[in-house]
Amino acid sequence: MKVENAVRPSDEQLKSFFANAGTDKDGPVVMVNLLKFREHAAYPDGRDAHLSGLEAYLRYGAEVSKIVAKLGGRMIFAGSVDGLMLGEVDELWDQVALVEYPSRAAFLEMVMSPEYHAIEEHREAGLAGQLNIGTRQAKGA
Repeated sequence: MKVENAVRPSDEQLKSFFANAGTDKDGPVVMVNLLKFREHAAYPDGRDAHLSGLEAYLRYGAEVSKIVAKLGGRMIFAGSVDGLMLGEVDELWDQVALVEYPSRAAFLEMVMSPEYHAIEEHREAGLAGQLNIGTRQAKGA
């Protein structure tokens, strides 16, 4: 299994992930975010280089949670990674966050909004990379 952190999805990933957005196959989705932070914030204009990547990302987090709530979503869990019990990866992520959206269409609406584009610089300044995994409730669960 190949594991590769990224900051932005590829066009193919976007197309596949949002293929059923807004259709009768759409529905609640919980995004599993495995986050790896930069040691220092990396804004394109060089500002705030004294901040850690986590501090830059927290700027994003404070604002994105408001957008998520307006769309009917919610933060389920956020926590620091403190160990690996099973499996093997070269390097652990720093944090895990679980965010529920009412649908992939709502998630798409968020990432396409001007509000989101105004804050994503903090996300990119703070993240070294992440895995962003979409999940649905299992049938019978």
